[in-house]
Amino acid sequence: MKTSVIPVAAQTIRTVLVLLLMAMQIGISGCQTEFINAKPARELNPPPPTDNLYAGWRVFQAKCASCHGAAATGGERAPDLLPIVRELSPRRFAAVVLQRYDLDKGFAEDSKNQSTVDTRIEDILRRGEPPIEMPGWQGEPAVNAHILDLHAYLTARANGKLSTERPPP
Repeated sequence: MKTSVIPVAAQTIRTVLVLLLMAMQIGISGCQTEFINAKPARELNPPPPTDNLYAGWRVFQAKCASCHGAAATGGERAPDLLPIVRELSPRRFAAVVLQRYDLDKGFAEDSKNQSTVDTRIEDILRRGEPPIEMPGWQGEPAVNAHILDLHAYLTARANGKLSTERPPP
């Protein structure tokens, strides 16, 4: 009896050791594979996109300047965008611009002066109210495709890094 117990225990220990070595080999080869595959993955990462100020300027001139003025400093029908865009991240800018807005909502006919409009825009942005009417932006493929370029152009204008002249292509 004593002789049969010892070989069973030795065989169990050997089985456990073999399984442990196999698990270590799998773990090591998994780490090697990850390390080997990480280099090509890093090489495939595209460089960060660069903003095209010229494309943003073109979209602004074609779709926005008629209301906001050629210099984005406001007009009779729309506010000065430069102080507004300074406060908006690219993501928030896209969310605000790509919606249809109705500035007249809640305005009395005699209170449509520029300071009231600016105050209303600030309230809308702060509270996330329903949209202000900007029909030139609604569903425009050129605006959708170049929304980040438009943000870059207006941000450069707002920060004084770009004049009112056409940026180079």
